[in-house]
Amino acid sequence: MKMKMKTQHYPLFSLFAVLATFLAIGIAHGARPVTAPELPAAAKEFLEAHNEARAAVGVEPLSWSEKLANSTSLLVRYQRNKVGCQFANLTATKYGGNQLWAGTAGGVTPRVAVEEWVKEKEFYIHGNNTCAEKHECGVYTQVVWRKSTQLGCAQATCVKEKSSLTICFYDPPGNVIGESPY
Repeated sequence: MKMKMKTQHYPLFSLFAVLATFLAIGIAHGARPVTAPELPAAAKEFLEAHNEARAAVGVEPLSWSEKLANSTSLLVRYQRNKVGCQFANLTATKYGGNQLWAGTAGGVTPRVAVEEWVKEKEFYIHGNNTCAEKHECGVYTQVVWRKSTQLGCAQATCVKEKSSLTICFYDPPGNVIGESPY
């Protein structure tokens, strides 16, 4: 036995009208658009401090990456639990990275950590893309690296050692030899 199927074609504008009607009904009944989850306070603080430094040199803002944040969280917990908040070896990662060790049991706020990195700005000579003699500025240039678009950071406190460690990862990584950060 043969079966025939009947198909009906609807003009494209009719589909848009139906979708618009459903949207209007949803809005009228208080439906809210789906939004990204609210960032934790520390993530906001890291992001704001980074983006203020980037805006100061005309670089687009970073966005928060849970993937990078999870990676830094694993790393700072490992450093805390296994090596007492000593600096981590960041050369093995595919991300750009900054870290700050603070010799205070209470640690530092995310903003203070970023401000410490940004202090190197005074030694960065943009005109020839170098650092002043006997100074380093690589953590600053990573903060403002124009090609980096995502950020993830974490902190750990080592009570026994009375210190803390802050690590941020950047993707794509910065500090490419021969390239200017902005």
